[in-house]
Parts: sequence; structure tokens; C-alpha cells
Amino acid sequence: MMFNALVVEKGDDGKTSAAVRQIGLDDLPDGDVTVAVEYSTVNYKDGLCVGPGGGLVRNYPHVPGIDFAGTVEASDDPRYKVGDKVVLTGWRVGEAHWGGYSQKARVKADWLVPLPDGLNTRQAMAVGTAGFTAMLAVMALEDHGIKDGPVLVTGAAGGVGSVATAILANLGHKVAGVTGRPETADYLMSLGATQIVAREELNETVKRPLEAEVWGGCVDAVGGDMLARVLGQMQYGASVAAVGLAGGAGLPTTVIPFLLRGVNLLGIDSVMQPYDNRLRAWERIARDLPMYKLAAMVQPAVLSELPQLGRDILAGQIRGRVVVDVNA
Repeated sequence: MMFNALVVEKGDDGKTSAAVRQIGLDDLPDGDVTVAVEYSTVNYKDGLCVGPGGGLVRNYPHVPGIDFAGTVEASDDPRYKVGDKVVLTGWRVGEAHWGGYSQKARVKADWLVPLPDGLNTRQAMAVGTAGFTAMLAVMALEDHGIKDGPVLVTGAAGGVGSVATAILANLGHKVAGVTGRPETADYLMSLGATQIVAREELNETVKRPLEAEVWGGCVDAVGGDMLARVLGQMQYGASVAAVGLAGGAGLPTTVIPFLLRGVNLLGIDSVMQPYDNRLRAWERIARDLPMYKLAAMVQPAVLSELPQLGRDILAGQIRGRVVVDVNA
């Protein structure tokens, strides 16, 4: 049985190329469960994998796609039966293990999560890894206590930021969305943001380790100088859930926000979350994310468009979520 997949290959000259071609079940890597993939998404890591340098890919040929949702087609694990709807994020799928840009995928059963009631496969990928990460960040803030006052979301027009904004607003928090594109203000307000902060306001080099207390919590999808600036503006005992490195891995700050303000810096890693955390996050997504808001976030795509979309997301030109219908 042959089916379509986006396959990245490396030539003798070291250059990579990505194209849709047909492969068979025997080509798939080993695993306990075979899934008929219905939808995947486009994330920053996917852009790196599809791009001309190959990014995170170590073995070729390779099928990118760091998440997917679909229907179990065959299973050697009693937890999953043929016909079950499942979702997968993390575990280096789409990087070290073939991923979701294929009409079939074979993975370890431990990597999967049953799709919660209230979510279909397209909605699950409208949320995707970015939305799953956003929910992990919100859960971490809740565990440490969100203070009164607005919750800041940096990179608010991106995948993580969009979903975090919608979730936090639905939970009753005032949300301040940071964006470098004024044209996205109406979009962020439609997701529930009550305040728009220009990126330039937070991109200045930190001059003082502490500023006026403003934010009751923060989901930071940028890092770098912006994160350093935000740390000095957090309310006493407030927390920052940091999920991204778009602004760089450096953190030009001091220990003063942590010592004198009791600020908590919470690192969020969506790749190797324990099963119970993954299941709880997806159940919370089904309960606390208004599904009608997903429509405003979603840009549809097909396999053949992925090479260009990979370049677009690396250039910061993608708003919200790109959902790939692998069977279209």
C-alpha cells in the first residue's frame, strides 16, 4: 500500500530538498501503533527541518511534522484499538523519528494520548504542539498562583501566544498581548486580549533590574532581551512561564528580580512530558479553550505547500496556526 508523504532528502553535495512522494508501510520506522494521519501542523522546528540546511534532522531520508492527530489503524498495544482517535506531540517525532507530514505514521504507544471528548482531529491540530505548550504554561502559572493584574503574553500573534491569549481570557484573566505587528491588534482582541503592547516597548536593553510592578503573570514565547525586561516588571511573587527562544538563549539580567521580588522563572518543555501531564493538558484544552476562537487562528495547508510555509515561519510571517490536511 502506497501513500503520500513529504520527504526531506540530502544530496551528495550536502544540500537538502523536500518534496511530496509516495512511500509504503515498510518504509515507516518501527513502532507499536500505526496511525492513519489526518492533520498535522507547521511549527518553528518544522521550518528548520524542511529548510535548506536540514536543521534538526540527523538521518535521511526524513519525514518532518512534530505533531499529528488521526485514527489508529493497527496496534500491538492493548491501550489502543483500531478506530481510536489519538494525538501526538513531542518525543522528537518529526526530528529524530519520522513525523506527521505523511498519511501514515508508526510510533511508540507511550508517545500517544487518546483524543479527549470535545475535540476532533482537526481541532486538536488547530491547537497542536504550540497550543499544548501554551496550556502547559498556563497550568504552570496556575500552580504558582496568578496575581491580580494583567497577564502578559509575548509573541502573542504566534502559535503559542495565540492559544495562551485565548485560554487566559476564557479563564477570566485580563491579557496584555505583545506584538511587533500593529495589524494583528484586532486579531488579538478577537482572542480576548484587553491590551496591546508594542514589541518596541519591551525590546530596549535592560537599564534597571527592577521597574514598576505591572504584570500578574507572563507567558513568554520570545526570551532574550524581552524576557530580561519583563522580569523587572513582574509583581511580587508573580511567575513567568518561558517557552521559546526566538529572541535568543541569552538572558541579560541579574538575580535581583528573583531575590527582591520573588519572581518565579518557570521553564516549559513540551517534548518529553509524562503521560499524566499530557493527558491533563489535553483535557484542559478541551474544557478551557473556546473552540469557536480556533477559526480565527487557523490557516489551512496541504503537503505540497510545506516547503514554502517552512520558510515563512522561520521569517516570522505566520500568524496563528497552520493546519495541514495531509489527505487533501
